[in-house]
Amino acid sequence: MKDSIRHLIQQALTRLTAEGVLPAGLSPTIQVENTKDKSHGDFASNIAMMLAKPAGMKPRELAEKLIAALPGDVQISKVEIAGPGFLNFYQNSAALAERLDALLADARLGVRKAGKRQRVVVDLSSPNLAKEMHVGHLRSTIIGDAVARVLEFLGDEVIRQNHVGDWGTQFGMLLAFMEENPAAAESELADLEGFYRAAKKRFDESPEFAERARELVVQLQAGEPECLRLWHRFNDISLSHCQQAYDRLGVKLSPADVKGESAYNDDLPTVVAELRAKGLLSESDGAQCVFMDEFKNAEGNPLPVIVQKAGGGYLYATTDLAAMRYRSQQLKADRALYFVDQRQALHFQMAFEVARRAGFVHQGMQLEHMGFGTMNGADGRPFKTRDGGTVKLIDLLDEAEQRAYNLVKDKNPELAEGELQDIAHAVGIGAVKYADLSKHRTSDYSFNFEQMLSFEGNTAPYLLYAYTRVASVFRKLGSDVDGVAGRIVLAAEQELALAGKLAQFGEVLGGVADKGVPHLLCAYLYDLAGLFSSFYEHCPILAAEDPATQQSRLRLAALTGRTLKQGLELLGLETLERM
Repeated sequence: MKDSIRHLIQQALTRLTAEGVLPAGLSPTIQVENTKDKSHGDFASNIAMMLAKPAGMKPRELAEKLIAALPGDVQISKVEIAGPGFLNFYQNSAALAERLDALLADARLGVRKAGKRQRVVVDLSSPNLAKEMHVGHLRSTIIGDAVARVLEFLGDEVIRQNHVGDWGTQFGMLLAFMEENPAAAESELADLEGFYRAAKKRFDESPEFAERARELVVQLQAGEPECLRLWHRFNDISLSHCQQAYDRLGVKLSPADVKGESAYNDDLPTVVAELRAKGLLSESDGAQCVFMDEFKNAEGNPLPVIVQKAGGGYLYATTDLAAMRYRSQQLKADRALYFVDQRQALHFQMAFEVARRAGFVHQGMQLEHMGFGTMNGADGRPFKTRDGGTVKLIDLLDEAEQRAYNLVKDKNPELAEGELQDIAHAVGIGAVKYADLSKHRTSDYSFNFEQMLSFEGNTAPYLLYAYTRVASVFRKLGSDVDGVAGRIVLAAEQELALAGKLAQFGEVLGGVADKGVPHLLCAYLYDLAGLFSSFYEHCPILAAEDPATQQSRLRLAALTGRTLKQGLELLGLETLERM
C-alpha cells in the first residue's frame, strides 16, 4: 500500500511541476509511514514539509495543492492535512477487505518481490572445525538462516555458503595428535573440545610433538596423501558435529553448502598475482599489502590489507578475496551477504574495496557485511560457563529443551510423553532462536532463559501459543482454515486494526530482505498476535450474531493463522497445533 501511495504522490508532484507550482528538477525521496494513532489515518507523508521551501510556500498551503492534484484511488477513502502539513491517508475498508480476500486465496499470501529477482550468496555460520560449535556461532547461523528463508520466499535464488575454518597451522597440531592416537578418530573425537585441549597440552609440553606438528602443516599444504587422509577424516567428524547442531536448530544448512577456506587454496597465488598486475600491491616489512588512502589508523597512517606474509603464507583477507572472486565469477551472484561478527566491520570494508579495485567482483554486485553484536550473560559480559569456558551450542540447546519440557509438563501434566517431547523441542529451540532474532542484529543482548521461555511479552512461547489459539477456533468448528467460505467485511474497530496489520506482511518481508534484519518480522508478528487477541476478545467468532459475520471473522482468523505460521517458519521456528 505504501508503494501505491508513493506513486500517487509522485503523480501529484509531476502535475504540480508541469503547472509551475513546483520548480523543475526536484527528485525527493517520498516517505510514507504507518501512523501510530489511527485517528490520524492509516498512512502519513511529510512530503509537503520537505518541499515547502523550494516551492516558496507554507507547508499547509503546499499540502492543499498536493491533495487537489492527487489522482483518485479506490484504495483511499480520504486524505487530510494534519499538524504543520502532514498528509494523512485513510484506507477504504471495503477495498482493504477485498485485498485480504485475495491474500487468503493466494498460497503465497500475496507476497511478491518488488524489484528484479536476484541471485544472492548468503555467507553464514562459518565455524572453526578445529573446535566444537559454541554459542558464539549461534547468531551467524540463525540470523543468516532467517534472512535466507525470507529472500527465497520473496523469489530470489539463494546460495548458502558455509565458509568453515578448515585450514591453518592448528591443523598440524591436531593431525599430529591423531597420528599418535589412531583410535582417537573413532572415540575421543566425540568430544572435539576435549580432543583439542589434549592436543594443545601435548603441543605445549613436548618440543618433539610441536616440531612434528609444524612438519605436518608443511606436508598438509604440500598435499602429502596420508596428511590429507587424516585431515579429511578430522573434517568429516567435525562437520558431522556441526550438522547435528544445524539439524537440532532446524536451519537450512547441509554438507553441500560447505565451502571452506581450504577450497580456495589453489587460487591464493592467483589472487596475489592479479593484485600485483593491477598495481595494487606494496611491500611492507617483507609482506605483500594493499594500502588505500581512505583507511587510516589514529595517527593518520594508511592501514594495510595484508594478503601474503613475509614468509609466503596467506591470511584471512586473501581467502576472503578469493571467495569474493569465486562468488562473482563462478556463482554469478548479484548480491553477497556476510553474516559475521560486527567486530569484523573494518576488515570487510577494506576487503570489499580491494575486491572492487582489483575487479574480482563484477560491477554492480552488492557486497554487504551483516554484522551482529555479542550474546552476553546476565552480567552483561560474553556468555561463558561457570568456570569461564565457552558454552557448547549443543549443551545450550539441551538445557533449553529440558527447561521447556519442565514448563510444559507443569502446565499440562496430562499430555502423553511423546507429545510433551515434541512441544518441548519446538518451544525450547524456538525460544533460544526467537530471543536472538527479535533483537536488532547489531545490538548486544543478554541471554536469559526465564525471559525467553515466558508466555508473556515478545517471546517464542507467546507467539506459538497465539497460533494455537487460531488453530483451536477451527478445531472447535470441525474445519480447517482452507474451508471457510464467504467474504471479509470490516466493521468493528478491532477488525479494521487486524486487517490493516495483515495487509503489511509483504512490506515487512521486503524490509527484512533489504536490510538483513529479522527483528522487523518478529516485531510484526508480535503486533499481529496482540491485535488478534483484541479481535478475539471483542469480536465473537463462533458465537457471531449471523452467518455472514461468522464467515467474515473466520476468514480474518484464517488469514491471521496462515500469516503467523508463515512468518514463524521464515524465522526458522516450528509451529504447533496445540500446546
